[in-house]
Amino acid sequence: MKAFAQIYSIIKIEDLDLINFNEVFQTSKETIRKSLNGEKFVIKYNIIPSFIASGEVDPLEVLNYSECLTLMQTPEWSEPMPVE
Repeated sequence: MKAFAQIYSIIKIEDLDLINFNEVFQTSKETIRKSLNGEKFVIKYNIIPSFIASGEVDPLEVLNYSECLTLMQTPEWSEPMPVE
């Protein structure tokens, strides 16, 4: 059986209440990863959720795993590591 590639979407925080958590890997508002400024969050899925397919939620970005990992390491999403 072939594994499906996981897809990551960056969403505006204003759209958080439109997310159907039955259609994504995150289980609730408490389990999402937010940008440090709190303006964006990321969701992960294998099949495009109905709220995106219908246009109800318009992702700011759609990324693969590698792209998402790179984004999560930017100052917008991660605190800098302290220098010892």
